[in-house]
Amino acid sequence: MTKPLRVWLNPAHGPQLLALAEAYELVWATTWKGEANDWIGPHLGLPELPFVDWPQMHGKAPHGTFWKTQYILEYAEGRPFAWVDDDITSYDHAYVERNHLAAALLLHVDERFGLLRPDFDALADWTAAL
Repeated sequence: MTKPLRVWLNPAHGPQLLALAEAYELVWATTWKGEANDWIGPHLGLPELPFVDWPQMHGKAPHGTFWKTQYILEYAEGRPFAWVDDDITSYDHAYVERNHLAAALLLHVDERFGLLRPDFDALADWTAAL
């Protein structure tokens, strides 16, 4: 089985993110793009990671979705993926359900706290259930 993608990374949880790399292909999905490898990754002990190279940032998005959603689906290329972000809404869930045939976990986090232990547990449980 191909590893599902883990797309959004919170830079406060290096060791826990590395633990997720056992089950996920970690990918930067940040407006930092590849610069996340220079400015964030080294502080967490993360290896260089691939990144979503947004064709357009902060542009028009379909059906009220977050501007990243359409590009996350393109990057996933039909593979299962988990995406964690503070801008995910019900519109994004509906869009992914309509336009992505593989399993997908969209996990909203509060931008004030980032990923918490229950979020890491949900990610581990989700990939274990695939």
